Amino acid sequence: MRYCTKCVQPDTRPGIVFGEDGVCGACMYEEEKKSINWDARWRELQGIAEWAKETSRTGYDCVVGVSGGKDSTFQALTARDRLGLRVLLVNSEPEGITEIGQKNIENLKQMGFDCVSIRPNTRVMRQLVKKCFYEYGNPAKITEYSLTASAYIASQALKIPLVIQGENDALTLGVKNIGLPADGNALNYNKVETQMTPLQEFIGGKITERDLFMFKYDGEKMAKDGHKAVWLQYYTKEWSQSHNAEFSIRHGLTIRPKEFDTADIGTYCPYYQLDSDIWPMNMMLKYVKFGFGQATDHACYDIRAGILTREEAINLVKEYDGKCHSRYVKGFCDYIGITLDEFWRVAESFRGPMWEKDDHGKWHMPDAIWNKEQGLGGFDSF
Repeated sequence: MRYCTKCVQPDTRPGIVFGEDGVCGACMYEEEKKSINWDARWRELQGIAEWAKETSRTGYDCVVGVSGGKDSTFQALTARDRLGLRVLLVNSEPEGITEIGQKNIENLKQMGFDCVSIRPNTRVMRQLVKKCFYEYGNPAKITEYSLTASAYIASQALKIPLVIQGENDALTLGVKNIGLPADGNALNYNKVETQMTPLQEFIGGKITERDLFMFKYDGEKMAKDGHKAVWLQYYTKEWSQSHNAEFSIRHGLTIRPKEFDTADIGTYCPYYQLDSDIWPMNMMLKYVKFGFGQATDHACYDIRAGILTREEAINLVKEYDGKCHSRYVKGFCDYIGITLDEFWRVAESFRGPMWEKDDHGKWHMPDAIWNKEQGLGGFDSF
């Protein structure tokens, strides 16, 4: 495994690019941000907002897809209070939404927004989640379809001209080899290869094409019909994970309590993925597949924001990455109807080539960043 020389991002992330100097695409963008004319970008966004106001023939100028978390809270308030748009919030409710997730959606509603909740057929979703676990080792994959598509579906159905999305993965993660342009146009997100496997692959058994309506949108048709969609991150200098968290906490965001052990969810941060308990288990599976988990993601963000040094980040990744409390695994197994033994059998089938077994049958990652760059000695087992 090779790691970015500025953050702790490995080259096993699908679609990641590295420069000749060993710097990843996300860190390259962080440097590019210093030379961006942010005033001009904001004026461009204001122009799009004025276009939406003039174009709208309904009660709303734009749609913002929300989970109630830090990013969507920032998106909603920016659209309404800074851009002066009439906003419809659309919440794609996850299966088994958490108590914190419910509180945060209610918090947005209480701030004076109209909100529509969309939830795909729970029997269909359960089948698709199980299929994604067995075929991709990524059970949350299909939930990303419905989460992404919900705002576009509402925009099309209600003839609302503008969709405001959060961040462009080509910029935030540096994944510029997945077919997603590194610009402000969010209409083409459904074309991202590694994120959006063709939905035809999910058809079969009891799943028909009609069952997938809530999981797709047609960006080309929306463009022809006069719709627009933007990445707010592209237009706002202040956008970052830490900024959005601080902003949203000031505006009532509920995060995990101080007594909560974040090691249970494989990170040191209390304000990520608050609305669904599938994510800690899914991030643990990512660690098995690619050799990094969500502590790596969060540490990279915080290095770029100047919150962590690289050495501090490496220590946090070593401590937290890949951890997941057994209750999340058990809850997932109960949800899709399999045993714990079956779960681990399938999980092991996706284990990536960065892992090696020792003489005692334990898995180790010899190229882990704390071994390569800090000389701490020993291998991490999992």
